[in-house]
Amino acid sequence: MLIVKKFGGTSVGNKERIFNVARRCIEDYKKGHDIVVVLSAMGKMTDELIAEARAINPNPSKREMDMLYTIGEQKSVALMAMAMDALGAPAVSLNAFQVAMHSTNKYGNARLKRIDTERINHELDQRKIVLVTGFQGIDQYNNYTTLGRGGSDTTAVALAAALRADACEIYTDVEGVYTADPRKVPDARKLEEITYNEMLELATLGAGVLHNRCVELAKKNGVQIVVRSSLNEAPGTVVKSFTATRDQVVCGVAGDKDAARIAVMGVKNEPGTAFKLFNILARHNINVDIILQSIGHDGKKDISFTVREDLVEEAVECIRKNFNSKKYDSIDVEKKIAMVSVVGAGMLDHPGVARKMFAALAQANINIRMISTSEIRVTVLVAEDEMVEAMNAAHKAFALEQ
Repeated sequence: MLIVKKFGGTSVGNKERIFNVARRCIEDYKKGHDIVVVLSAMGKMTDELIAEARAINPNPSKREMDMLYTIGEQKSVALMAMAMDALGAPAVSLNAFQVAMHSTNKYGNARLKRIDTERINHELDQRKIVLVTGFQGIDQYNNYTTLGRGGSDTTAVALAAALRADACEIYTDVEGVYTADPRKVPDARKLEEITYNEMLELATLGAGVLHNRCVELAKKNGVQIVVRSSLNEAPGTVVKSFTATRDQVVCGVAGDKDAARIAVMGVKNEPGTAFKLFNILARHNINVDIILQSIGHDGKKDISFTVREDLVEEAVECIRKNFNSKKYDSIDVEKKIAMVSVVGAGMLDHPGVARKMFAALAQANINIRMISTSEIRVTVLVAEDEMVEAMNAAHKAFALEQ
């Protein structure tokens, strides 16, 4: 049996935790399984590298930042190999170049294209535990790239798919996927299983357990994921294609403060203006989430949309440079906002979910700024300081408590 295991930064944050992970991996290795381990950088090391870079150059190039970032994961896998050796288990550490993990050349947010598996299979044939750096790839010129937020999760799923692994286990500091972030919603409970579609929506909407690109890749390749705690033996949550029938229509609530609203005011009310606006953003790889267009009046309309907060300045600059200034009056930006969402595959067969959510927020005296829906989710935009209250109100309304 081939098992791919991924451990996050908190799981390898110090000597004790490194040995804890080493023992857990060796336990499965001694049962006769082949083990591939993907590691993130230790603890806050990535933040420390960013601080060091900016102390040297406040505006470093993305290429050099990716070169710098790779240090974190390489340190993790090297130390883990040493820990396993100290415990009597043969292990080898490999970085993205040594594996070779081929990616696109978009520094800071690259996508994996293919993985050469010969080196890993060779090491497995020698009965070694293989330790692979997460979060990184190499482009066509052998420059290091990084995969963006949640990149190590994506590495693990990509490896599981390429190696045709029998299991893919993502270890973190929580015991699985919860109906909401238990740090914000005390009554949140752990789910035994969740579908790819539900997990993809929750991940996209702010649930920090798995990154959306990782789930997307798992769904595409049919890789079943188990999300487990690295600190105990709890069974975790299985992410897969289908789940057993649940009583609840909604499986989870998510909140995300990493959002900002951009409103392009007084846009000329004529065919093609919305296309031109969003085509500009798409060409610059700026993802847009909620979109609201007002009814045209006086030959003009307002178009509002949300983006990640760290993309606001870039998005506004793109519009100002590339969207004809004669086509709109002004651009308005609001950052103190948050998205709150309810997600569940049961929405497909049960009307009234939006009504129930809106009623819960109204009862909590929370104003809704914008609304977006899909077949399995309802998302609203609220004031940032009301996000936690809104999450708790929605969680209670759909009876997701323990």
